[in-house]
Amino acid sequence: MRKVAVIGVGMTKFGLLFERDLSSMAVEAGSLAINDAGIEKKDVEVLYGGTMSGGLFSNQEHTGSLLADRMGLNVPSVRVEAACASGGLALRQGYIDIASGMHDIAVVGGVEKMTDTLNTTKVLATAADVEREAVFGATFPGLYAMMAKLHMHRYGTTEVQMADVSVKNHANAVHNKSAHFQKEISVDDVMRSQKIADPLKILDASPISDGAAALVLASEEKARELCDTPVWIAGSGHATDTISLHDREDITTLKATVAAAKQAYGQAHLTSKDIDVAEVHDCFTIAELMAIEDLGFVKKGASGKFTSEGNTKVGGKIPINPSGGLKAKGHPIGASGVAQAIEAVLQLRGDAGKRNTGAHTALTHNVGGSGGTAIVHIFKR
Repeated sequence: MRKVAVIGVGMTKFGLLFERDLSSMAVEAGSLAINDAGIEKKDVEVLYGGTMSGGLFSNQEHTGSLLADRMGLNVPSVRVEAACASGGLALRQGYIDIASGMHDIAVVGGVEKMTDTLNTTKVLATAADVEREAVFGATFPGLYAMMAKLHMHRYGTTEVQMADVSVKNHANAVHNKSAHFQKEISVDDVMRSQKIADPLKILDASPISDGAAALVLASEEKARELCDTPVWIAGSGHATDTISLHDREDITTLKATVAAAKQAYGQAHLTSKDIDVAEVHDCFTIAELMAIEDLGFVKKGASGKFTSEGNTKVGGKIPINPSGGLKAKGHPIGASGVAQAIEAVLQLRGDAGKRNTGAHTALTHNVGGSGGTAIVHIFKR
């Protein structure tokens, strides 16, 4: 296995981009990443693009061919799907490709156009177990609400502690020009916001967003030739679990996260104590609390108190989601995992502006559905 580096990053603004289409956003992000890497399109040897459901969202499938076409590239191009973890899995596939020696330079991207349909909730429900959950009316707010209820009952987690996650991530997003929301909120704002699935409220949830993000990956030889500030992928983990909640041993733990993290830590020869900053999958505030437990940053059940004490803020013991996270940066499904990696790269380069944490190691955690898939990557300077 060869060493693999990220040498270029690019992303669109995330938000309600009604005037944009799937391919134009992907081309913008890809072009920005190629320019950031200091290469030309002719240098790209392969594309991997994550998108959950182009057909149901935008009436467009065969996106592998579409994206290569719009980029003006005649190279292998693969569409990758793993629900909300599509971007993270596209990154892993690109990493495996370069590490194996198949290619030397890859563009890895993620894109989603979610505002082209009025049936977004129905489309998103296809990432759950349709036959056992969605057909009976279960939505993702409902599924994560069940996780939250049990976490609260078992560990004493409170709604205010979940609100603290949202407040912290919105505060971080104020300093992210690409974020969907760039406005601070208060705990009172969260607590007074409309309930969508008890105990979760609208400000506990990530938004419907459009957007695209892209990375340029390179082999060690190419990276050292082309880039003065390569960021190395030190570990990559991928695991799955049951797609439905009712088959799981414990719905307050995502076994896929635990397993993927174990793989990534082992490959990087690091532990959770060695991670300086992390971007985790906070589709709902309870998801961030469970993630920092499953990734080993705190003991099971301790995440609420740990967060409310300020330990996950920029400048805290382990800054979590300095980008604003899915909650405030936005969550265009296929792009989220790649955008997490972009934040990791910016942090390690020292290019995150007021969000800079001075990190030497960074972790990203991308989840598909309610935990049926999890991808964890570890990055080093």
